[in-house]
Amino acid sequence: MSETPTNILQYRFDGPEEAPVLILAPSLGTTWHMWDRQVPELTNQWRVFRFDLPGHGGAPAHPAGLVSDLAARLLATLDGLGVQRFGYAGCALGGAIGLELALRNPERLASLALIAASPRFGTADEFRQRGVVVRTNGLDPIARTSPDRWFTGGFAAAQPAITEWAVQMVRTTDPGCYIAACEALATFDVRAELGHVGAPTLVLVGSEDQVTGPAEARTLVAGIRDARLAVVPGASHLVPVEQPAAVTDLLVRHFSTAWQLPFEVTTGQMTVVPPPAKPLLAVPLQAAPIAEIAPADLPDRPEDRPDPYDIGLKLRREVLGDAHVDGALAGADDFSGDFQEFLTRCVWGEIWDRPGLDRRTRSCVALTALVAGGHLEDLAAHTRAALRNGLTPDEIKEVLLQTAVYCGIPAAGNAFRIAQQVIREETTPAD
Repeated sequence: MSETPTNILQYRFDGPEEAPVLILAPSLGTTWHMWDRQVPELTNQWRVFRFDLPGHGGAPAHPAGLVSDLAARLLATLDGLGVQRFGYAGCALGGAIGLELALRNPERLASLALIAASPRFGTADEFRQRGVVVRTNGLDPIARTSPDRWFTGGFAAAQPAITEWAVQMVRTTDPGCYIAACEALATFDVRAELGHVGAPTLVLVGSEDQVTGPAEARTLVAGIRDARLAVVPGASHLVPVEQPAAVTDLLVRHFSTAWQLPFEVTTGQMTVVPPPAKPLLAVPLQAAPIAEIAPADLPDRPEDRPDPYDIGLKLRREVLGDAHVDGALAGADDFSGDFQEFLTRCVWGEIWDRPGLDRRTRSCVALTALVAGGHLEDLAAHTRAALRNGLTPDEIKEVLLQTAVYCGIPAAGNAFRIAQQVIREETTPAD
């Protein structure tokens, strides 16, 4: 284990020093221990490199709010170790980092495996909502429900030690780093760029994954030129933990052959002969018990500042949420369309994007101005925006108390009523 400056990730090596490097990347809320069951066999051929995300597994809490930031930190870590070219397998958020590397640094990547991954993870609103819940309630609600998202019900019931390990792994994550990682997933979207991924790619998914399941996996396979799909029956989101032997076998085959030739897979239960183009490999359930786990070149990006409308639309969605913005734009017609463009370009692309104030402060100003002007019809949307921008319910309360002094008791009373309802809706963890 290494000391980790801000731009360096906490990491460990296993396996012979002279072997080629294979990176195993974790998912949100997990640590490098999620790969413990793969390491013994993989180290027969590779020098396995594992890392922890910021604030996970005791790693220093230096939040990273973009997938590209995490990829840059990984490359900085590898550069310091003299590792130039490597194979890469990543689960969920780890898969997003792998896609970022394949698109921006293809010369570094020899082969790629994407596990429980997607070119876009749900919606931005879903992950920003999760960040609001964590900021308000801490990580305990997320930790308690993690086994439901990660494992099938039968596995969770049969493996209580692993289930508790999963809960504690999330519970001990730094909340600020978890929220930043949610923001990274909220803004991640490479659907339009999948055709530029040039590395031979294995897309692996559990058949019962309700988070990023077979539909998302098939989107990856359809978009990536040299990709093959493996579906593991009876496994959910954290498939390397739930079906370790199946995942290990698939990784060994992929990184040994790079999936460059058609092949026939024979197992003790079935033989699958894939068609030449995009084969679907079905892997039988493993009979052995599962042991418990210890605690293509893209165009250059323009240097000139983008159109303020594009900046404004992105920022407006990030702050107010996709549903709110979609509703406003859908309701625009020939009469009101110019006004919506004005809001997006000038209010969001020019004023909200100015560097002089951060988003938290701008939310405080917006809440105060709405109360002072009596514009309570917009207060609910901006209360949600304030939570997304990092204000806590207590801080919103203080802003509204201040408005009682300068804007009047009746106005503040109405504002408290509206904000209270929004805060209850936004900060109550899902069942």
